[in-house]
Amino acid sequence: MGKKLIRGARVIDPACGRDEPCELLLEGGLIAAVGHDLPAEGAQIINAAGLVAAPGLVDMHTHMREPGFEDKETIATGTAAAARGGVTSILAMANTCPVIDRPERVADFYNRAMRSAKVRAYTVGAVSLGMQGKEITDVEDLLSAGAAALSDDGVPLMSAEIMREALIRMKPSGLPILSHSEDGDLVRAGVMNEGALSRKLGYKGRPAVAEELLLVRDGMLAADVGGYVHVCHVSTKGSVDYIRRMKAAGIHVTAETCPQYFTLTEEEIEKQGAMAKVNPPLRTRADVEAILEGLEDGTLDCIITDHAPHTVEEKARELPKAPSGMVGLETSLALSLTVLHHQLGWPLMKVLRAMSTAPAGILQLDAGSLRVGAPADIVLFDPEETWTVRPEAFASKGRNTPFAGWELKGRVRCTVVGGETVYDAEAAR
Repeated sequence: MGKKLIRGARVIDPACGRDEPCELLLEGGLIAAVGHDLPAEGAQIINAAGLVAAPGLVDMHTHMREPGFEDKETIATGTAAAARGGVTSILAMANTCPVIDRPERVADFYNRAMRSAKVRAYTVGAVSLGMQGKEITDVEDLLSAGAAALSDDGVPLMSAEIMREALIRMKPSGLPILSHSEDGDLVRAGVMNEGALSRKLGYKGRPAVAEELLLVRDGMLAADVGGYVHVCHVSTKGSVDYIRRMKAAGIHVTAETCPQYFTLTEEEIEKQGAMAKVNPPLRTRADVEAILEGLEDGTLDCIITDHAPHTVEEKARELPKAPSGMVGLETSLALSLTVLHHQLGWPLMKVLRAMSTAPAGILQLDAGSLRVGAPADIVLFDPEETWTVRPEAFASKGRNTPFAGWELKGRVRCTVVGGETVYDAEAAR
């Protein structure tokens, strides 16, 4: 790995609070030096004038679809999309075919990733065998095989007994259970947020209380056994309120949300149909405001995508029969910059912390930092450049985004993983 010198950038590192114009020297896949007038001899110079250099983003909630659903996405295409979005580490959920519920399937994921991943790719293990919610997996063996956490994402775990046991068995690792907090009985056959709009359109809804009920249960279980639960894709005002109270009570809980939950409301279903169908569903304006408040005060720790690609044919079905989910790896940073930084005035440091340092800390990954000796995983972006979302140009196989045609402000220009450039906007033109 050759030496590289990133010169002219505004360096923002949430891990240590650095925000200043300086240089980054990369060598041997690591950050060798951070400072001014660094030695350039033998180094490839990367001119980053006008750009921000920050730790590569860590997306701790994605669906790579491989193995079993390669028509939707592969590790190669999904991680190429990640690179375009400035994401240098992804965590893939376990709802593949077969489900990642055994050590050999964890190993298979990493073998596949070693061959084709453009960024660092990790996987979770399923909490229950086959994601059936009936029998707990071998937690210790999954972690020993390299699972970065355990999760029920895709199929909410209704068994309090299994969740409690999993929390107990995860304790020695210090890692969380990633909980898809939606009560399966309450959301069965629901296609959108339950409320006046769902009744007007004649669709069965997914009530906000379904999310809140399960996250409170899991918080109580974590408190009971001293475990650690991480709440996935928070979407409701009530959820934010409950998480805030649990944190104040000293319960070990962290939480994430997605750009769609602080930018869109349920009205998008009426406008875009299945393209706006996602679980949990888009909610009301009051929920959007609460999500923003939760991010601002730290109740919600991180911003992820829940990147969920589907085929064009699947998303063309009528709403009740279309699958839920939207892609997000190539738009998450720009959406967050546009709304949080440019529109609401949040410091870049705050936005980047939620997208890099915080999720890295939750998963105990050596990421989210530009300290000397850290992996040279870096995103270079222009916070002022405007661009239009064009799904046909995505690296992902998925085109299912409700943000098509949106003009966003903030664009990734270069992504570096282990000191090697994995995406260069100029070369991609």
